[in-house]
Amino acid sequence: MARNTLKSGAGALKPGVSLALAATTLLALSACSDPGAAAAGNTPTASSSSSGAKTFNLSPQQDRVPVTVDEAAAALVPEAIKKDGKLTVAVSPFAPPLAVYATDNKTPVGNEVDIAVALAQTLGLEAEIVPTAWADWPLGVESGKYEAVLSNVTVTEERKLKYDFASYRDDKLGFYAKSDSGVTKVESAADVAGKRIIVGSGTNQEAILLRWDEENKAKGLKPVEFQYYDDDSASNLALQSGRADLTFGPNATAAYKAASDAKTKLVGLVDGGWPLKASIAATTKKGNGFTAAAQAGLNHLIEDGSYAKILDRWGLSSEAVQKSDLNPAGLPKK
Repeated sequence: MARNTLKSGAGALKPGVSLALAATTLLALSACSDPGAAAAGNTPTASSSSSGAKTFNLSPQQDRVPVTVDEAAAALVPEAIKKDGKLTVAVSPFAPPLAVYATDNKTPVGNEVDIAVALAQTLGLEAEIVPTAWADWPLGVESGKYEAVLSNVTVTEERKLKYDFASYRDDKLGFYAKSDSGVTKVESAADVAGKRIIVGSGTNQEAILLRWDEENKAKGLKPVEFQYYDDDSASNLALQSGRADLTFGPNATAAYKAASDAKTKLVGLVDGGWPLKASIAATTKKGNGFTAAAQAGLNHLIEDGSYAKILDRWGLSSEAVQKSDLNPAGLPKK
């Protein structure tokens, strides 16, 4: 996945690129894709203030959603993993609501941590959460240092050559507008015609937007005004001051910001691999046998309602899956 880096040049139009980019560009780890994401995250849902904003629990004391052991799923855990009673899980704690350090600056908290803890517990194990830089998890998994990764990893066909996956969220991109904006929906290319949209340069979302813009111009519709900013505060200022109509980027971090300050609203969701579906999945070393247990454990959490409560707690209900799939179709290999 390509990182959601922002470049300056607000208001500049971006020249067209190959239409194939939208289907083939790999996505970035959203936990590292929003450089301006502010650290801010009780159970099962966040509380609401009089302003409409929600307060997320980012303290190290997490009153997590309780779960039960699924004996059938637990029986699927390979002996090599369950012999010490722990599940070692790599998480990248760098952007809420996915994963971030708590107010003590050392305890990882967030949606990915809650899913990892719940999965381990439903398999009769104790989660050992290991804070890990995004660049380090592949080697850690291959070496056996980490038994699983739950860190917003998107399934790709290239990654499936080395890793096995059990899906637990849909990978979504979101269009967000100022909370009092007259823009109410973005469902297709025509809805962005003539809009001033903030997007990260070199990202999958930019490729999608470029493709939509080309479709619009071919139909005689107004072009998109692409805006690029070096930092998140400048992007926020542009949107709140009315110099931009929309932002388009990873939904998870944008949803967190919208819930936290009530200054923006979701007006449209797009599959992260548009026009293809993209899946976020628990990741393990290929052939180590754990993904079957992970899939069964995740499906237990989905069926008993625990999973929905966890996603709701962190404002990610819009990315919920109906079931966990084992090695689902991945985004195409470059």
